[in-house]
Amino acid sequence: MKRRQFLQAVSLTGASVLIAPRLKLFGAEAPSNKLNIALIGTWGRGEAHFGAVASENVVALCDVDEQHLAFGAKRFPKAKTYVDWRKCLDQKDIEAVICSTTDHTHAFIANWAMNRGQHVYMEKPLANSVEEARVVRATYLKYRHKLATQVGTQRHAHENFNRVRELVLDGAIGELQQVCAWGNRQIRRSGYLPAQGEPPPYLHYDLWIGPAPFHPYNPGYFSGGPGANCLQWNMYWDFGSGQVGDMGSHTMDLAWNALDADLPTSAEASGEPFNPEVTPVRLEMHFQIPANSWRPAIRVSWYQGGAMPENPSRYVDLKKIDHGVMFEGTKGTLVADFTTRALLPAHRGADLTYYKPRTPDKLIPPLGNFHQEWINACKGSLKTSCNFDYAGKMIEMMLLGLVAYRVGKKISYDGAAGRVTDCSEANELLRRTYRPGWTLHG
Repeated sequence: MKRRQFLQAVSLTGASVLIAPRLKLFGAEAPSNKLNIALIGTWGRGEAHFGAVASENVVALCDVDEQHLAFGAKRFPKAKTYVDWRKCLDQKDIEAVICSTTDHTHAFIANWAMNRGQHVYMEKPLANSVEEARVVRATYLKYRHKLATQVGTQRHAHENFNRVRELVLDGAIGELQQVCAWGNRQIRRSGYLPAQGEPPPYLHYDLWIGPAPFHPYNPGYFSGGPGANCLQWNMYWDFGSGQVGDMGSHTMDLAWNALDADLPTSAEASGEPFNPEVTPVRLEMHFQIPANSWRPAIRVSWYQGGAMPENPSRYVDLKKIDHGVMFEGTKGTLVADFTTRALLPAHRGADLTYYKPRTPDKLIPPLGNFHQEWINACKGSLKTSCNFDYAGKMIEMMLLGLVAYRVGKKISYDGAAGRVTDCSEANELLRRTYRPGWTLHG
């Protein structure tokens, strides 16, 4: 019986039928089980997704650089091609989108895709302003009963994330008091680049600028090749959020995964002198996170560009950990990077003998393949580990820290309303102004 005949028969009999996910109905290899995916961005990080989607139907490719588009088309020759993601998202058979574009377009593409009923895998950071993070999260929460989302913090799949969470939840360091995360990557820029020639004919530069304020073309904004991180642009305020959105998204994720945190009630930050064109290299940000059912209110901090938390003891040099986290509790300290961890007693007598590790059957199960988790979610489960609610709150906190840095003082935040309660200047910095013709609510 054809599907249409089947549905008509069900309608006529008035039967109540629960349609199971496609994997259960037709088998894993059935053509109808292959997800119709659009790849927006086909170079650099875009290429990193090619292998993960090779078993699905890649039906559309989009890139503002026609050479990069041709590179993707060699791998997926049957896909339709576009240079404007807005036109791409209107292709009727697209079910899911993987986005690897510049940071300042992420929230736009995520929001437009979800409003068209498309699942989304979005490279980090999810947003480039507090307002963008809130809009994208709200859209996801509206459609979460039918859409699967994932932010590309792929290190989340390391089993160490589970072990760190278990140690914190199970009281290995006593009652949690504060958490720090840091990264030592240092990419320095002095200011927006001057005009230098005309864009090459294969580059649609105006589309690359997109919703950001216009800056004249300079080849210095572009670098790298297939598989490379083309981050010549992300240190500029109009195009990105610097290390806050880059490695900050990855490293704070290691802390955030263990906190069950809501939005902060305050933020403060300090660092090198403010530059209106480029984001800071050296920076530290501090947040107050409200209590929940298993821990008190705590302080969460981010350090970058050489700024570091104090060493927990003379036996540990945190500077030897490029990107890491530290959980401090009443009985001990947990220090970790993405794949390893160490427990340290806090004082004499706190020898950790009180802590009873979980038995193997009680361990948090491994996540498995990060891309496959999202693909499976698109096909039925809708469950992912880094959805737009979880990741949206995390990047909202981090971007709020940049607002505190820019106003130069501690600010109080009403997370429910999405506004700063004691600084009008800070409220103005929660959002961005977009070029005419570009809207976040597509």
